[in-house]
Amino acid sequence: MLPAEQRPAPREFLFTFADFERVRRLIHERAGIALGDHKQEMVYSRLVRRLRALKLECFRSYLDLVEADRGAECNEFTNALTTNLTAFFREAHHFDLLRERLRTWALGRRVRIWCAASSTGEEPYSIAMTMVEAFSSWTPPCEVIASDVDTTALRKAEQGLYALERVKKLDAERLRRYFVKASHDGAQLRIRPELRSLVSFQRVNLLSAQWPLNVPCDAVFCRNVLIYFDRATQRRIIERFLPLLRAEGLLFVGHSEGLFHCTDLFRSLGRTVYAPLAGRAASVERG
Repeated sequence: MLPAEQRPAPREFLFTFADFERVRRLIHERAGIALGDHKQEMVYSRLVRRLRALKLECFRSYLDLVEADRGAECNEFTNALTTNLTAFFREAHHFDLLRERLRTWALGRRVRIWCAASSTGEEPYSIAMTMVEAFSSWTPPCEVIASDVDTTALRKAEQGLYALERVKKLDAERLRRYFVKASHDGAQLRIRPELRSLVSFQRVNLLSAQWPLNVPCDAVFCRNVLIYFDRATQRRIIERFLPLLRAEGLLFVGHSEGLFHCTDLFRSLGRTVYAPLAGRAASVERG
């Protein structure tokens, strides 16, 4: 037995394996997220805040509330268990390829890109910056549709407000061009309105029966989210991207999210970029 000073502190709330199994079932049903056995401590640390906020005495009562609720607390539950690790121009080679394709896509029409896991906004704003740079204009013939299941992250993204620490990897020219000071000491920066106007935000649960998009996209960014789903759920989501992509469109996924189980749907262009196989993309070219 460990000496008393080396033993872990007792938990504030009892959290049984049955509670954990219930959390796993609920988050899989509500958001498609598959939690491994090793996530038990993470789940406790994130959900315990909700018990305190609601002044509940046990996880059982909290999960009863979540199970009965389809509104605010259901969203809070999902928000607590989603991960928002992101950065500006993460996986920079994706944006280099995007810049090359934008002018070709824009011949005679408007370019539309869906960022399907926008988190706190760094990714859709990076896409918007790439658009501005590709066309050397604050009003490129382009738009970004940004969505996420996490309503807290979406609110932050819409505000476009970032601590200096979050933008420090951007070069000085991009900082000067795309941000304005939001505090006297310069510790907070805000996205410029001209850039913000290129991005629209909405909540989309990728597991929902209907997605609020009914027009073809030139590209879909769904990066670093598929890894949280089981293989069957990944496949269902990827299949649903096809009718939304133009024939020459692209699907961008995260660095650990190869589509090896979807080679009948997409072909690899290298480095986690995929194109629809012939005849698999949007059959009606609209808008």
